[in-house]
Amino acid sequence: MTTSSRRLVSSGSPLEPQIGFSRAVRSGAYVCVAGTAAIADDGSTTAPGDVYAQSVRCLDIAEQALREAGASLDHVVRTRVMLTDVTRWHEAARAHGERFAQVRPACTFAEVSRFIDPEWLVEFEVDALIPDAI
Repeated sequence: MTTSSRRLVSSGSPLEPQIGFSRAVRSGAYVCVAGTAAIADDGSTTAPGDVYAQSVRCLDIAEQALREAGASLDHVVRTRVMLTDVTRWHEAARAHGERFAQVRPACTFAEVSRFIDPEWLVEFEVDALIPDAI
């Protein structure tokens, strides 16, 4: 769905229409990727118990949403990493560092009590600004 200044990106998740959200929204130069969990293509949870592998999957999904919105990881200005056990932040940080070592966006790590699916250990939110679109 597109209007002149707003584009919605879907990941195909059945939760999107149920909740009423988009995987990502681009408005002008700004792209916001919603909280992204480690959901496999078949709808199952990727790598139960493995924060690093789940983080990699979250970032894969977020990167795809950015591409569909006309952005890339190089355009990311802010990330938020939410974990059910913040003592495992190093595992998520490893995946984050692999993708953003050169970009170095503003980043926040926070602990949450739980996610919709108890197998989800981490979620990422990503915000990007596309300089050529300003």
